[in-house]
Amino acid sequence: MKNAHLLNKNIKHLCSGGGEAIPLFKVFMPKSVMKPLKEVLFSGYVGEGPRVEEFERKLASWFGSENVLTLNSGTSAIQLALRLANVGQGDEVISTPMTCVATNEPILSIGAKIVWADIDPDTGNIDPEDVAKKITKKTKAIIVVHWGGYPCELEPLKALAATHGIKLIEDACHAFGATYHGKPIGSISDFTCFSFQAIKEITTIDGGALVCKFKKDAERGRLLRWYGIDRKCNRKDFRCEEDIKEYGYKFHMNDVAATIGIEQLKYVEANLKKNRVNAAQYNDAFSSLANIASLNYQKDRVSSYWLYTLRVKNPLAFTTWMKKAKIIISRVHARNDLHTMFKDSIIDLPGVDEFVSSQVCIPVGWWLTQAEVAYIIDTIANYDPDRKGKK
Repeated sequence: MKNAHLLNKNIKHLCSGGGEAIPLFKVFMPKSVMKPLKEVLFSGYVGEGPRVEEFERKLASWFGSENVLTLNSGTSAIQLALRLANVGQGDEVISTPMTCVATNEPILSIGAKIVWADIDPDTGNIDPEDVAKKITKKTKAIIVVHWGGYPCELEPLKALAATHGIKLIEDACHAFGATYHGKPIGSISDFTCFSFQAIKEITTIDGGALVCKFKKDAERGRLLRWYGIDRKCNRKDFRCEEDIKEYGYKFHMNDVAATIGIEQLKYVEANLKKNRVNAAQYNDAFSSLANIASLNYQKDRVSSYWLYTLRVKNPLAFTTWMKKAKIIISRVHARNDLHTMFKDSIIDLPGVDEFVSSQVCIPVGWWLTQAEVAYIIDTIANYDPDRKGKK
């Protein structure tokens, strides 16, 4: 290909600042995936089949739950969770604005109203005390997001949901591999949603999963993810379905994506360990800096560290400083509540205001060498906002 080198250069620029800067994210894809992937691609069957079932069994062992539904995205997982929670037109869903819009757009698409809860600016996670103030007779569900992979205060949130007879939905799209009080995220709430998008802890290129607490929800969800059709029933004509009792979606995963996921699971534990080793070094290094503070990480839970977030004095100057050092940083997600599509839900959120005024995320992942971690630490330790980004 005549311009292949230019294409490769452009890809590197998108992924890692021109191939020279230290990237904030990186796609993990082991070479070992090629053999099983080739077998599936030329097997004559690439839809939802035996590899999807195998992937779900392996995820079930990971979460300690058999109620696992693999899907085509984390967004679909949230949409399906809302449907299984029987959220509908006119209902209220309490959620956090500090997330990807993929968390909250499904609430609008199902016809419900978003009620914003504030966050703890020391963690980026939803504040249970503010959630309690927002519950009304119309509240049908609470959606929480584990910011950067650090678990929310699930015990008080579960208690609130149980007291009021509403469903707790975890958006764990940052949090594959995280634990809370020794339990894996995915084993605690009514519904837990995961993303297997390109740069997540594991990737199926695009994909996701929904873990249901109750078998009846998983059984209903298995129908709804594929038009409401029971794929396991005995049909007289395999192209024709029996009576469909409830409309559904095209949310299922396919065998190609599942094959990649099966292979990814072999490596995820080691990658998570590297994330945590890097984060531990940051925690130590940034504990006493004047212009930088890490978030508040408690010992009763373990983050996946998909993100490592700092609260920084003068983020604009910090961004300039890091850019000159060739280290890619980003806020990653903007607050959702200021988007026009959410204009009917606007309220004052002082915790969100405080968080977004100073937060920025730095590279923490498995791809970093120890030399790069040391370089990042040294660069940040020497940051002085009064220099206005000049070295």
